[in-house]
Amino acid sequence: MQKILVPCDFSKPAINAFRFALDIASQSKGAIHLLHVIELPVLHDTVLMPVLNFEEQLLQELRDKANERFKKIAEKYTAEKVKIVTKVAFGAVTRMINDYISENGIDLVLMGSHGSSGVREIFIGSNAEKIVRNSQVPVFIMKDYHKGPIKNIVFPNTLDTENQEELVMKVKALQNFFKARLHIVWINTPVNFTSDVKTMERLNAFAKRFMLKDYTINVFNHPDEEKGILYFATAVKGDLIAMGTHSRKGLAHLVSGSLAEDIVNHSKGLIWTYTLQTQPEPVQ
Repeated sequence: MQKILVPCDFSKPAINAFRFALDIASQSKGAIHLLHVIELPVLHDTVLMPVLNFEEQLLQELRDKANERFKKIAEKYTAEKVKIVTKVAFGAVTRMINDYISENGIDLVLMGSHGSSGVREIFIGSNAEKIVRNSQVPVFIMKDYHKGPIKNIVFPNTLDTENQEELVMKVKALQNFFKARLHIVWINTPVNFTSDVKTMERLNAFAKRFMLKDYTINVFNHPDEEKGILYFATAVKGDLIAMGTHSRKGLAHLVSGSLAEDIVNHSKGLIWTYTLQTQPEPVQ
């Protein structure tokens, strides 16, 4: 966690994310990159030069205003000597964030989210949800500032041992960083029901295979997988839910959806996600 990117729109969730990033950077001796992305309307005019002059002046004013706000929040919240890099970019939010990750070697994104619901969630989704779906690096999502240590990490498990090795290695590193206890849980729903005895055997085998330490294994019964995860996290006083997600796009995402993205949208707690890159489908 040496290069932490915090996309910042200066909202309360974004400020909360910055404050939590400061806590992490203080521990990891890392640097924080604050990125403010401004989406601009397309301007049209038959006389090109006046429009260009107007745009240049407008962009500079927006950049100066954002830099001034960066300065204020850094002065207000930075107590430790944490290196802070600021950047103002113009363009589509998710594309600019992903470009910044690639160009600057970012290894963690930490962003605030307002969440979304209803029709807006189906057809638009939050920026946080889009970053979760497409980011090449782990992403922390939060709505409120998490004060205090991370003691308990909830790790919902699909028992898919063949495709989880990279995810589990990331979760183990996360657990080690926070010195936390890992709570592995299988949510038993009517759709994917298995007996507790069989599931516990598989969970034990999973933990043994990946040489996990300081963990519990759990089966939690609930009609709905998403709500089951959230209720279980509350029951064990989970400070953080760690989940893998798939980079489904287009129709595949609309049809299959993503449990991790649903949790991001609806949870009030701290979420960590890592995108498992799916193999491209063969061309018909």
